[in-house]
Amino acid sequence: MERRPVRKAVIPAAGLGSRLLPCTKSQPKEMLAVGRLPTIQHVVEELVAADVQNICIVTGWQKRAIEDHFDLSHGGLKLLKGEDGNLGVLANGALNRKLFYIRQAEQKGLGDAVLHGEQFTNDEAFMVALGDTILWSPDEPRLLDRLITAHQQSTCFATIVVEPVRPEDVVKYGIVAPAGEITPDAPAPIVDIVEKPSVAEAPSRYAVASRYIFEPIIFEALQRTPPGRGGEIQLTDAIRMLIHEGHACQVVALRPGEQRYDIGNFGSYFRAFIDMALRDQTEGDSLRSYLR
Repeated sequence: MERRPVRKAVIPAAGLGSRLLPCTKSQPKEMLAVGRLPTIQHVVEELVAADVQNICIVTGWQKRAIEDHFDLSHGGLKLLKGEDGNLGVLANGALNRKLFYIRQAEQKGLGDAVLHGEQFTNDEAFMVALGDTILWSPDEPRLLDRLITAHQQSTCFATIVVEPVRPEDVVKYGIVAPAGEITPDAPAPIVDIVEKPSVAEAPSRYAVASRYIFEPIIFEALQRTPPGRGGEIQLTDAIRMLIHEGHACQVVALRPGEQRYDIGNFGSYFRAFIDMALRDQTEGDSLRSYLR
């Protein structure tokens, strides 16, 4: 029997953004503009396009600007209505969903942030979309649609988006061990996952790419996961625990033309902004001419 559609998502957005200082000294990294939109609005719009109905954003210290951004009751915004099209960009899609907020009072890792969403998900399958990472997927079926379909048609406790990375970059990511070949054409089972392995120990070059679907069993595993590096609860460790206990897990790979933008350091942030700006329907062509 096919599972029910995934209609809930948790967006972890409590990280401090220390690698983007001083830009993140007084604003969340998730609010840094990428093209015309803040990073987190790109993420929310991506979820909306996949028909996710309820979205919970896990915030923390100095993250109030995220809540303010998605609140159209602000008096100043009311005065701007009708003056130009920019407010329409804000209202388009992102505010037509129910948004909830949970505060992660202490920085205890991605696994702990996901665990904060347990009550919100209410024993349903749910998506996790990192709030500082944009996935560009221009062609149909889009990446999140493929992710949801793959999970619905499986018995896996998790379906994870992955992408190939350079051998020297495996030390930055969670790396999966596939049971066979990973291709962009179909979901692939995995037999292990390792958090930031050395180049010699990496089981493949396929890295977790910031989007997941989980069954509720992940919460029980997170509660049993001991703190790892830096005293943080690693989501990868909980996934690995369940795989080693015999629970099935699969991955969906990015296709050619799809792109992950990690707004976690200045290099990747600059590349993301340039790419999105070049795609802008109004200013893209003139910017392209300027850069030549």
